[in-house]
Amino acid sequence: MADASCGIPERCDMIDIKTHDGIAVMTLTHGKANALDIEFCEALAACFTELRKSDTKAVVITGQGRMFSAGVDLIRLSEGGIGYIRKFLPALHQLYDTVFYHPRPVIAAINGHAVAGGAVLAACADRRIMARDGGRIGITELQVGVPFPALAFEIVRFAVPPRYLAEFTLGAATYASDAALQRGWVDEVVEPDALMERALGAAQQLAALSPPAFAQTKIQIRQAVTERMTQSGAATDKAVSEIWTAPATLVFIRDYVARTLKKS
Repeated sequence: MADASCGIPERCDMIDIKTHDGIAVMTLTHGKANALDIEFCEALAACFTELRKSDTKAVVITGQGRMFSAGVDLIRLSEGGIGYIRKFLPALHQLYDTVFYHPRPVIAAINGHAVAGGAVLAACADRRIMARDGGRIGITELQVGVPFPALAFEIVRFAVPPRYLAEFTLGAATYASDAALQRGWVDEVVEPDALMERALGAAQQLAALSPPAFAQTKIQIRQAVTERMTQSGAATDKAVSEIWTAPATLVFIRDYVARTLKKS
C-alpha cells in the first residue's frame, strides 16, 4: 500500500489513508470511538472532497479495533451547548452529503460498533460489509433524545428495507452482525480476518465498471433522496434544530451521557 494525502495534514491524525491498486483505504483513527465532532466531520468531508479530485477508483472506509464509529460525540455536544450544536449540525450534514453523493464506489468495512451517526455514515456507502461478531449496528438517536436531521433520515430510508425502517428508527436498537444481515442493515457478513480482503474485492468489482456510467447511475438511484431534500429538507432541519437546541433536550442528553458513563 502507498500513503495518500487527505489534503489536510493538520487533521490527518484523525484519518489514515492508504492506496491499494487504486483503491483508497480510509481508516478512522479519531480517539477510541471515532466519535463525530465538528473537526472530525470537517476532516472526513475534506478527505472525500480531495479523493473526488484524485484518480482514486473507489474508497473503503473502516475503523480500528472494535469501533467503526460511535456516532455523535455527546460529551462535546453536552459541554458545548446550543452554540456548539448550531455549528455541529451543518458540519454533520456536509459530511453525509459528501460521502453519500461521492461519485465513485464507497464500501463500508464495518469492523466494529457502528452506532447512531456512525451507522448513518456506514449507510452512506454503496455496500456495507460487517465483521461477524465484531460489534453492533443501529440508530439510537431516540434513546439520546434527538430526532434525525433530514439527510440522515433520508439516507437510512434509502439504505434499509422499508419494512424495517420504523423498527430501526423508533426502536432505537442495535443489532449483532447476523441479525443486521437478516434485516438488511448490512449486505454481507464475513469473518473478521477476511473483512478487508472482501471489502477491497467489492471495491475492485465496482471500480471495474465504467466510471461515468457508475456515477450517473448512482445519481439516479439517489434521486428520491435528492427530491425529498429539495422539497422538505430545510423545513425538516429547522424543526430538528429547534428540538436539538431546546434546553430540555440538553438535559436529556446530559442525563443519557451520565448514565452511559456510569455503566462503563
